[in-house]
Amino acid sequence: MCSDTTAGARPVFSESCTSLLKKHLTEEVWQQLANTETANGYSFAQAIRSGVEQQDSSIGIYAGDEESYQLFAPLLDPIIEEYHGSAGPHPASDFSYDQLPVVSSEATARIVSSRIRVGRNLAGFPLGPGISRAQRQQVEAQVICALAELPTPLQGEYFPLSNMEEGFRKDLVARHLLFKSEDRFLDSAGLMRDWPEARGIFISRDESFCVWVNEEDQLRIIAMKKGGDAAEIFRLLAIGVAALSQQLEFLSSTTYGNLASCPSNLGTAMRASVHMKLAALGANEKDLQVLADTLGLQVRGIHGEHSESSGGVFDISNRMRLGVTEAEAVGHLIRGVNQLAEQDHALTRRAQ
Repeated sequence: MCSDTTAGARPVFSESCTSLLKKHLTEEVWQQLANTETANGYSFAQAIRSGVEQQDSSIGIYAGDEESYQLFAPLLDPIIEEYHGSAGPHPASDFSYDQLPVVSSEATARIVSSRIRVGRNLAGFPLGPGISRAQRQQVEAQVICALAELPTPLQGEYFPLSNMEEGFRKDLVARHLLFKSEDRFLDSAGLMRDWPEARGIFISRDESFCVWVNEEDQLRIIAMKKGGDAAEIFRLLAIGVAALSQQLEFLSSTTYGNLASCPSNLGTAMRASVHMKLAALGANEKDLQVLADTLGLQVRGIHGEHSESSGGVFDISNRMRLGVTEAEAVGHLIRGVNQLAEQDHALTRRAQ
């Protein structure tokens, strides 16, 4: 739909708000997009609702379907370029793991666990913020069928959230296997409609591989293990993604790679992370954040985005996802955590 001149007032943001939405939603962009919506019926107001309501958001906008990335481009393009340092095009996928750098002994001694995940959404369906109840049910049904065809090492069981026993659910959340059921950012984005219907988790028998269904993205494909063997975890993920790709068609573009509801997850849609104990570096979290920024890494608490650290353990992950391959993203994380471990070791020795 075309915009008109009756857009109304641009949203007001607090002085403390530092989101990319606030930065790039100029009056000109507002007038251009305020009254637009995609053919699927996903409006610009819906796209920015989370960032307007939750002004501590870092991004502040969600795509509701593939067309969102074209229709809302006057706002999304500068946000994507600033966040990723690139506006595309995205290179071909590369899950080769045999040339990854080695995790150093200092880093290995500090890494509690490692996890690599990718987000995927199905072609032919809107993204989570714009999907209907019936479409979400169809996505779940298709994914369950695909999961049944996984190779033997990854086989396991699918657990629907709608009839999951509460004690079991809390245990999975506590062990970082399952997403939480409360998220104000996703709620404002429309991603928690009809909760918990058509949501669930697939877990392999040894719990090294799992798939979240219909959380922020329709699939979050995850490989994880204790310790810091990034190459082995990446290998497991590669097997799982390849197997699911044979059964499902994923939504992608030559410009943005894998399409996701949040523009921060474009490209590889990969988040490679470690839970890492940084007793010396972590004593000053602001300094740790600055150092991580220079290394192109993100620092979070151990319970995910917007959470706090615990016991000097931090969640360290790659930042860049667009314009790099999967193998490059994991290699970048390994080199980064090696440097963090080296700095933490040096600070510890000085303090002795």
